[in-house]
Amino acid sequence: MDNKLQKETFLETYKRSFGNVSQSCNTVGIARQTYYNWLEKDNEFKAAINDIAPKDLFLDFVESKLVEKINTGDTTSIIFALKTKGKNRGYVERQEIETNAFPDNVKVEIIK
Repeated sequence: MDNKLQKETFLETYKRSFGNVSQSCNTVGIARQTYYNWLEKDNEFKAAINDIAPKDLFLDFVESKLVEKINTGDTTSIIFALKTKGKNRGYVERQEIETNAFPDNVKVEIIK
């Protein structure tokens, strides 16, 4: 596989694996050091890596899976979505804190 094809394959695998460098290197058949050499010496490759934004891709993917579960009527997913996205509409779990948790007659003694 020539260098250009390796880089293209790496970038595609990197995107599909949400930024997993090891998996991408294994798929292309290169050492991790080769990846780091490409980053250092090839500005076009480095820009392509920076444009991928794997964390955003991962969140988009996971959110799409959550939506799929919601569309099937999965109660747990619906509750999770409401608790995280519906807070402004009152979908939160509240904890009640007892205000009389301490005794009324507390004595403090200062010892010198």
